[in-house]
Amino acid sequence: MASEVSDRPRAETDAASALLDAYSQAVIRVVERVAPSVINVRRGRSGGSGVIVTPDGYALTNAHVVDATREVGVAMHSGAELHADVVGSDPATDLAVIRVNGSGLPAAELSDSDTLRVGQLVIAIGDPLGFHSTVTTGVVSATGRSLRANDGRMIENVIQTDAALNPGNSGGPLVDTHAKIIGINTAIIPMAQGICFAIPATTARLVAGMLIRDGRVRRAYLGIGGAPTPIGRSLASELGLASSGGIRVLEVVAPSPAERAGLRAGDILVSLDGTPLITLSELQRVLSADRIGRAADLAYVRAGELRHTTITPVDSR
Repeated sequence: MASEVSDRPRAETDAASALLDAYSQAVIRVVERVAPSVINVRRGRSGGSGVIVTPDGYALTNAHVVDATREVGVAMHSGAELHADVVGSDPATDLAVIRVNGSGLPAAELSDSDTLRVGQLVIAIGDPLGFHSTVTTGVVSATGRSLRANDGRMIENVIQTDAALNPGNSGGPLVDTHAKIIGINTAIIPMAQGICFAIPATTARLVAGMLIRDGRVRRAYLGIGGAPTPIGRSLASELGLASSGGIRVLEVVAPSPAERAGLRAGDILVSLDGTPLITLSELQRVLSADRIGRAADLAYVRAGELRHTTITPVDSR
């Protein structure tokens, strides 16, 4: 009996150590796979981080990292010094695409960030304060945050994380335990600890495609800040809605199409021209350039009542 009692703390310690070792090995494997694709982006005396997403050199970073330049310097994980052309920049999402002059480059894979869950483990890799290939870990603290960009517009559906970020991490990847990019790190709150933000990979994929194709992003603009929210099955059924979720309006910008359409904070958007609006990514996808200047039917819920209004999106510029 005495032996069983004395062995129990040791067994519990061994189990805890095994869990920590497994976590450490998971982080090590992710870093070994992703770090070679993380780059240091240099613009004069300032700069940040980036991540290569195609073997022929297309890389994602922040719009504020490249600013208004056409060419930047790049330092690879291997130490090689290369040049990169700025393909396009989108201040409205603080995203930019650059193309590193090279081929057969190590590339990381973009994930589907719509499946993220609060509490999920994440890993940030970048060059904070000039310290190359710095790794920090944390969790997804929240999803669906809104963040004001440098141009004054609201960036929607932002990921909040407590993975430690510092100046220079901007543009680097936030990755999951499967070594896939779930976000592009973008901002910290000065004097706050453990409150950092990343642009979701789903948004980055959409914006990158347009920047590579057109060099710029044209999008229809409503003028709201919002977050995904459940409506409840019973109310959704009562109102005849196809889904039990929508986008809760947190802020209405003035002046804007949303203000002119009579929307208010607290309204829940459920569809645009019949297309359900369940996630912010779906709202972003439906607000494509071909909707600019075209009147649309917007269905929303206010005080438990389904309402409709006509809204005419404008060019985001």
